[in-house]
Amino acid sequence: MINILIADDHRIVIEGLQLMLREAEDLRCVGEAPNGKQVLDLLENTPVDVLLLDIHMPEMDGLECCPLVKKRWPNVKVLVLSMMREASLVKAMLRQGASGFLLKNAGKDEVIDAIRKVHEGKQAFSAEVLEDMMGSFSNKKIKTSTSPFPTLSRREKQIMQLILDEKTTSEIAEELFISFGTVETHRRNLLLKLNARNTAGLVKAALEYDLLN
Repeated sequence: MINILIADDHRIVIEGLQLMLREAEDLRCVGEAPNGKQVLDLLENTPVDVLLLDIHMPEMDGLECCPLVKKRWPNVKVLVLSMMREASLVKAMLRQGASGFLLKNAGKDEVIDAIRKVHEGKQAFSAEVLEDMMGSFSNKKIKTSTSPFPTLSRREKQIMQLILDEKTTSEIAEELFISFGTVETHRRNLLLKLNARNTAGLVKAALEYDLLN
């Protein structure tokens, strides 16, 4: 039996996943958590084989939660389940220890198959995620710059420019017609990419290495 912990802050997602899992005799949901902090609390006393982890959650998100889980419970496999599909974000989660990345439009069979794969020590990705990742590799240009940082995506450049313009998260979300949570996810991804601790570090890196050109 594969014990599964679901981490998502949307009740409808949790209930939908629980219905899926009930149709597989070898899968069992042993807990649910609306944020990363509760994931850590549950893992203290609950045997878990696979963690289904959303990225955008309150209090502690998936980007912060994943490495903590892998450090304290290295045998727990992390399978990300998210609406976000940018290659840079997928790579960031893989660096943090995730074994796979599914989009939330995945069907029942795809989710169940992915859980079994990561439990066996394999990787699992939605077809769209793989396509985006391959595209990011094939489109990568040889850099002549001495910058130690990776190239920013078009959306990351937009958000970075607005941060430089001293826009708040709410103002950025309104200007780009995206959600507050999406902006926060991009901001956290930029912090990871640029190895910055805060907004001041992002601004310093952007200006010093001319990352917006």
